[in-house]
Amino acid sequence: MARKGANGLALALAVMAIGSCGLPRSGPNKSEIFAGSVMKEGDAFIVTVNSRVTRATAVTPALGFGSSFRNAGVMGSDTIAPGDTLSLTIFENVRDDPLLGNTGQRVSVLETVQVDGSGFIFIPYAGRIKAAGQTPEGLRGAITRKLDTQTPDPQVTVQRVAGDGSTVSVSGAVSGQGVYPIERPTRTLSAMIARAGGVAIEPAVAKVRVSRGGQTGQIWLEDLYANPSLDIGLRAGDRIVIERDTRAFVALGATGAQSRVPFETQTLSAIEAIAQVGGLNTALADPTGVFVFRNEPAEIANAVLGRNDLRGDQRMVYVLDLTQPTGMFEARDFLIRDGDTVYVTEAPFVQWQKTLSAITGTVGAADSLGSVGSGS
Repeated sequence: MARKGANGLALALAVMAIGSCGLPRSGPNKSEIFAGSVMKEGDAFIVTVNSRVTRATAVTPALGFGSSFRNAGVMGSDTIAPGDTLSLTIFENVRDDPLLGNTGQRVSVLETVQVDGSGFIFIPYAGRIKAAGQTPEGLRGAITRKLDTQTPDPQVTVQRVAGDGSTVSVSGAVSGQGVYPIERPTRTLSAMIARAGGVAIEPAVAKVRVSRGGQTGQIWLEDLYANPSLDIGLRAGDRIVIERDTRAFVALGATGAQSRVPFETQTLSAIEAIAQVGGLNTALADPTGVFVFRNEPAEIANAVLGRNDLRGDQRMVYVLDLTQPTGMFEARDFLIRDGDTVYVTEAPFVQWQKTLSAITGTVGAADSLGSVGSGS
């Protein structure tokens, strides 16, 4: 009888201790989250996800090139620019006293003629000639006209050698960072990326940023390959940077993993986000309690709630019930955004299991202590 009384006392003490201090858990339960609703004088709007809510919140980053990029067109592959190097060959129709060469030398070759910063080149006896902006054929005519008054019927050839004039820089997540000339095969964005060895990250998370003067445009790499209109013509001085998508969400609660999780695709649904962290923990999760916490811009919050009086960012809690007939479809269509927190509550019976485990463990410890005491 005394031993039973001791066990009863131990059980009572265990229940009191557990009731007073609580049990470990991964976060708030459903009732505690709902208690924070604006309807209950809290500071968050709690909204059940349906097709209307999904449409109102389906906002994705707006990426693209402005008209100045799209309308620029492809550069002529032979257009001469400041910094370019030219190779000139001049054939004179005289043998005894050529203007440029030695006696008997009718062909003169100027292999490395640099176009200066002002766009000019210097040719002996022809002087300074404007080269930038011209094609090799146009420059050939200009040189011919200058020399024609001094040597009979000169024949001139001009070849543009890839130089420092029409170049772009390619950096970031590419296989070969560097400065590359704009040549016939590399006059467009996709061709220049290929020239740099292609991207060194997964194409699904790669962004392409192009800066030109004071303007910048950014697109998804996959969109560049899918949409030919985004394959813009390049200009000298363009800066091309390949970057990894930095968007991420946080997964907490009864999921397979609790961490900050980067996006793996351009768009990410709630069901994909859950799958990305290993799904729901089948031993803990309550499929009726999947929540998405987000600070929503006022225009979207007003659309979701059917209001027009909200100002500034609003705290929103979106609720997904995967046990409903359309619950999986709603989770498949609802888009996760950068900075979201995806939280899955524990099933109610989990706390009971923890309580019973704690009680039985406490009583077992009391039995052990009682056995030791009676043995002594």
